[in-house]
Amino acid sequence: MRLMNYMKILLVEDDEGHATLVRMNLREAGLDNEIQHVSDGQAALDYIDHFLASKEADSLLILLDLNLPVLDGYAVLESLKQNHLTRRIPIIVLTSTDDDREINHCYELGCNVYLRKPVNYTDFVQAVKSLGLFLSVIELPDPQS
Repeated sequence: MRLMNYMKILLVEDDEGHATLVRMNLREAGLDNEIQHVSDGQAALDYIDHFLASKEADSLLILLDLNLPVLDGYAVLESLKQNHLTRRIPIIVLTSTDDDREINHCYELGCNVYLRKPVNYTDFVQAVKSLGLFLSVIELPDPQS
């Protein structure tokens, strides 16, 4: 199943400027999926609980920053990948951390893709547009199976 067809995106990002740039550049890359935004890790888990209970959409993809208030992205990632109800939700870590140990740790916890946010504005915009193009063509598992 293609992302464009059915998936809602949860953007977990505490920096409002980054969140705005991500939403804007995903749109410019052609994604018209609904994008929900929360600014801390606990709010992300609460949203996912509500999402699962409401059955309002077929599936969810998470764009997750690591450096979050209340509950950091590592804890969110670990919690979601250890829960049988949420472990198949695709999680793309989108963060400024580029330490190899941190990247390896995220993959060990179960992230599906790790993408470093460039510090330079132009590079950041290009990276998000490339992510949007990537998301428009990938195949994901059927959430109902």
